[in-house]
Amino acid sequence: MQRLLIRITLLILVLGAAGFTSSCGPTKDTRNKLFVSVRDQRMLLVRDGKPMKSYTVSTSKFGLGSQNGSNRTPLGRMEVARKIGGGYPTGMVFKSRRPTGEILRPNAPGRDPIVSRILWLSGKDSHNRNTFGRCIYIHGTPEEWRLGTPASYGCIRMSMRDVADLYKRVGVGAEVRVFRASLLETPEGRQYAMERAGRRDLGMN
Repeated sequence: MQRLLIRITLLILVLGAAGFTSSCGPTKDTRNKLFVSVRDQRMLLVRDGKPMKSYTVSTSKFGLGSQNGSNRTPLGRMEVARKIGGGYPTGMVFKSRRPTGEILRPNAPGRDPIVSRILWLSGKDSHNRNTFGRCIYIHGTPEEWRLGTPASYGCIRMSMRDVADLYKRVGVGAEVRVFRASLLETPEGRQYAMERAGRRDLGMN
């Protein structure tokens, strides 16, 4: 009888723990924010209010907007809704968000697929609520020679290595802000520029 009670108690504890775990789910990333300047064609990663790293990107060659079918990059507040591609080699080609098995090198001639990693965005403002449905991503591109200029079909493109690096640094829920102005017009951008200038004065990269 005593053994039976012990087993029942252990079962209750296990089921209770399982229910607690499933209800919590993955922790939302509230520490990291991504600032994307269309003017600069750069992205700034900010963690806990401190600028950490800057990346060269490419927004849409069709301009800015949230209209369905426009191939434009949406402005405003968004967040990382899903992360796809972790663990695959850099340069892996994705089609319909599934790995094809093909791996490309940077600037592979005549190719422009989605590669390496995908951070699928969802809109948080009234005008960009359709961002997830439009399949707007932050993703890698083999056309790295185009980075720094608007060249995408609505997504935010990065180099293969940079998007893999960003993928490791941010989680689902991380805030993304896309705006027209320069990063230097934001406090975080000015702080990053000052810190970079200081490192150069000290002979550091």
